[in-house]
Amino acid sequence: MAIQVAIRHNTEYEFDRPVPIHPHVVRLRPGPHCRTPIKSYSLKVAPENHFVNWQQDPFGNHLARFVFPEKSRSLKLHVELVAELVMVNPFDFFLEESAETFPFSYDPLLKSDLAPYLKISERGKQLVGWVKGIDRQKMAVVPFLVGINQHIQQYVEYERRLEEGVQRCEETLTLKRGSCRDSAWLLVQVLRHLGLAARFVSGYLVQLGSDSKSVGRPSGPDGDFTDLHAWAEVFLPGAGWIGLDQTSGLFVGEGHLPLACTPAPTSAAAITGATGICKTTLTFSNTVERIP
Repeated sequence: MAIQVAIRHNTEYEFDRPVPIHPHVVRLRPGPHCRTPIKSYSLKVAPENHFVNWQQDPFGNHLARFVFPEKSRSLKLHVELVAELVMVNPFDFFLEESAETFPFSYDPLLKSDLAPYLKISERGKQLVGWVKGIDRQKMAVVPFLVGINQHIQQYVEYERRLEEGVQRCEETLTLKRGSCRDSAWLLVQVLRHLGLAARFVSGYLVQLGSDSKSVGRPSGPDGDFTDLHAWAEVFLPGAGWIGLDQTSGLFVGEGHLPLACTPAPTSAAAITGATGICKTTLTFSNTVERIP
């Protein structure tokens, strides 16, 4: 039976003086290809005196562009959405016969369309060596992708990293640890080195606690949880974009709500913008609540 949940995501900036707030772009609305039904959505922004234009970027993601004509001592963004967590089988997809086994080649026309997602941005020594160590003997593509995803999950220790930006693949491989966005970018680059079109995804992750303890297998989270998350998607002819969560080592399911899917992390940031010079205090919260 489907479970409806409400996500409340609040981001508030308090400034020590009235400052001009330059245009901000917000990518906090689930994308058109989100497999989890979104029953309602709202984005409330203060100061209330502003102009907003809803747009779609070149990759089909929803974004809101806000313009603030007056100075303010604060900027507040409140997202609330209701999602219906209908169970998703991540392996329920069709593959073209030509793509059932790895390695395979994209049709020339399709390859041209996928060019931004095939671009290799990093060629560091460790990354190239790591890719060379991957067994490329012919095998079914789904088990191959499961193996790559789990390999990264086991190799890169997850850490909650508050610094801005994404680590280069060389740094992630050297440290053997990184945030979800760091390991997601690593997976994207690994897939591209293997000739597979891949893109970076930022979104909400929702995990619900089990009503009872599991017997004979690992239990899920102790309680209900949501947060901003990052993962990768790979394009498979016949199936389209398939999500891989390298932090868990699993394919994505109903708890993954994509907000922005782009060739590079720089164009997937949840909020981008600037203000006049000031001291800033940030308050952030992200909660999930079941709806009876």
